[in-house]
Amino acid sequence: MVITILEAQVAAEKTILLKEAYNQGIKRLDVGITQTFLLQNSKDPILWQIVTIWQNRDVLEALRRSGNTPRGVQMFRAAEAEPVLSVFDVVDNAVAST
Repeated sequence: MVITILEAQVAAEKTILLKEAYNQGIKRLDVGITQTFLLQNSKDPILWQIVTIWQNRDVLEALRRSGNTPRGVQMFRAAEAEPVLSVFDVVDNAVAST
């Protein structure tokens, strides 16, 4: 499992554009995405992240090699923000039991 985090500062008046782009973009998730989240920092409301959980690095790398601009980057650019990408390998995890 791999997690990507796209992070950018989005001007307050542009947040609606980011939300709209995100809601449009998640109607059809790319192959290999298991979950995605749009996050707004509680203490710094212009700081936003799109956190995405991928099945494995192979599917993420295949998408990156495609040459297409990643959808998350497009979402931030719709709000006139340029995100920074971080990629994390999941070393361990836990899920709450019901």
